[in-house]
Amino acid sequence: MRIERSEDRSESGPSGEDTVRLTAWVHGHVQGVGFRWWTRSRALELGLVGYAANQSDGRVLVIAEGTETNLHRLLELLRGDTTPGSVDLVVEEFGAPAGDLTGFSER
Repeated sequence: MRIERSEDRSESGPSGEDTVRLTAWVHGHVQGVGFRWWTRSRALELGLVGYAANQSDGRVLVIAEGTETNLHRLLELLRGDTTPGSVDLVVEEFGAPAGDLTGFSER
């Protein structure tokens, strides 16, 4: 997927890579199984900020900002076989960072 960056919203991370925003919709049996806590732990290990939130339709919404490299690592983990529950599909979109996030929370 192509990443578009807004010149005035892009920031550089510690590695010199631009900071981007990931919006990921996680489908499957991902509520009530510790999925948000697990996602938070992986995101913090990768130095990302954002949140994981249960949705009324059973999906989990993951919003994260960080380097493109680390966001792709998070996506690999979300699609991997070590997640709690059962992930059927992850639909992602990349965009310019909003810069309005600190830490990583479960919502």
